[in-house]
Amino acid sequence: MLKFFRPLYLTGRFFIVAAILVIVLAFSFAWPILLPVAFGGIGLLIAATIADALLLFVRKEPVKAERELPRTMGLNDENSIKLNLQNNTNLRYSISIIDELPIQFQKRDFLIETSLKAKEKKSMSYMLQPLKRGEYIFHDLNVFIRSVIGLAERRLQFDRDQTIAVYPSVLQMKQYELIAFTRISTMHGVKRLRRIGHSYEFEQIKNYVKGDDYRSINWKATGRRGNLMVNQFQDERSQQVYCIIDKSRTMHMPFDGLTLLDYAINSALVMSNIIIKKHDKAGLLTFSDTIGSVVKADSSARQLHNILEALYREQPREKESDFELLYRSARRLIQGRSLLILFTNFESINAAERVLPLLRKINRLHLLVVVFFDNDELRDFADSEPDDMRGIYYRTVSRSSLLEKQQIVNKLQQFGIQAVLTKPKDLSINTLNKYLELKSRGLI
Repeated sequence: MLKFFRPLYLTGRFFIVAAILVIVLAFSFAWPILLPVAFGGIGLLIAATIADALLLFVRKEPVKAERELPRTMGLNDENSIKLNLQNNTNLRYSISIIDELPIQFQKRDFLIETSLKAKEKKSMSYMLQPLKRGEYIFHDLNVFIRSVIGLAERRLQFDRDQTIAVYPSVLQMKQYELIAFTRISTMHGVKRLRRIGHSYEFEQIKNYVKGDDYRSINWKATGRRGNLMVNQFQDERSQQVYCIIDKSRTMHMPFDGLTLLDYAINSALVMSNIIIKKHDKAGLLTFSDTIGSVVKADSSARQLHNILEALYREQPREKESDFELLYRSARRLIQGRSLLILFTNFESINAAERVLPLLRKINRLHLLVVVFFDNDELRDFADSEPDDMRGIYYRTVSRSSLLEKQQIVNKLQQFGIQAVLTKPKDLSINTLNKYLELKSRGLI
């Protein structure tokens, strides 16, 4: 009997009717004529509730529900979770769905209201945006069904403990691949840069057409063929490009719910995909006080998968970054001159000057690009109009901090180090533009 009543609940409609009957019963002390009405109503309520409960338990599983998860979810992406419902009876039900979401979402007010006609099948979906990488566990899918009487409801439970992994954003990677290799890419912020001079790899000799660079004319081939012939070049390929991610405490700062480290991880995946599509070799190195993941630069079919798995496993560390260790590791692990894209963060010019000698050493061995972050919140303070002395102080400090950021860029460029100062949300697009710029200038 207890097993029968455990999934049975009384609805708000039941308590509203019961409250009305209690009021009628109370008034019957003054007007006895209402007493039979009150007792008759109570009897009808009990009978209707019993009949409602029997309708809900007419079958062992009157409604079937299934949660359909994607194979993986993308970090900071809108991921679709699909729910499939099926009514196995000839009755119409009102449905309330409470999905026990993973604890990482901290969402306690999840509720979907719908209805199912007799023998009806229905699919619906909702969106989730995870802000941390790792394993997420979905618990019970709770489906509450109510008949047309609506005085009671029955709880059905499905799909217990489904686990899904949240990886760096593959969707963002695909989006940037699309806009980087299409003619409309300038509409999305990717700059198309005219190549300066010639690339290093000869591709073929072809007939001259209007618009070809006359400096590329091959006079020997022209003499043999009797027509103007030009040399055609292509971007130099198979260059090594490493994304280096600082995962120390300076990368823990959150913006829009996502840490700087996770912004860098998403961007590193985007860049690795573009690098491989550009026929260069993509590699990965992470560090803080120790060396983390190391993926040797390669352009094989599985390289992107190897980088994705390495990025998925990365965890932040509450330690200071050791740039001396990075320099030694770059000498030991990275063979041959390469492009190194270093994702890090400097909050003051003093912090940058402390590691500048080591960055200069790395830049002598490789072409180094230092990518660090502009503070959106400080910029908002700097652009605001102060109302009082406190506001003036905040604006002055904010402008001073932003000026220091620009001084860091100037200091790095002064010593021949490429620098990118970017807002977190623009990280991927600005890093991609720098890579394309360096390709166009023939520096890699």
